[in-house]
Amino acid sequence: MKKRIVKTLTLMIYFWGCIWYDKKYLKGVNFNRSCFSIGWKWILRYWFGQKIIGYARDVPFPIPRGTTIVNPKNIIFDNNDMNNFHSNGCFYQATKGKIVIGSGTQIAPNCGLVTTNHDIYNIKKHAKGKNVIIGKDCWLGMNAILLPGVELGDHTIVGAGSIVTKSFLDGNCVICGNPAKIIKYLDKEKINEI
Repeated sequence: MKKRIVKTLTLMIYFWGCIWYDKKYLKGVNFNRSCFSIGWKWILRYWFGQKIIGYARDVPFPIPRGTTIVNPKNIIFDNNDMNNFHSNGCFYQATKGKIVIGSGTQIAPNCGLVTTNHDIYNIKKHAKGKNVIIGKDCWLGMNAILLPGVELGDHTIVGAGSIVTKSFLDGNCVICGNPAKIIKYLDKEKINEI
């Protein structure tokens, strides 16, 4: 009897999730077959506010109210890393460019990834957009901001509160400050590969 109830509940949550969200995002480690895995809990927790009240209706995967995503079609990420969109206060603005987040990357609360700024001569318009690309196994500390055109190589650690204005393509480093600069190189032999 208990098995049957769990199986029915699992099917109901899956069916409900497929109605409200894009099925291609309901995969990966967060959405395993258990009806009580974290991904299914996200669906149960956020669907009403997101799809009925409408605070992020256009986002095709579950996110909390504290996360802002502008133009989710331009955000490319590994489904296994959907937890990055559940860090409170994060701002993903992919209006005129793409945001690419490499697999294994961790994003702390209140981070901003911005693909376009306002035109300095007419602040009612946006300047030309540029992609923001983050390599694999990076870590963005709390309150870090990545500005348009920034590209981070694999294994780049961005210190909390840093504003990244230029690219660090080689990766394997710790960057920090405003504007961010390299403060330490990582020993490639010590990096824990996934």
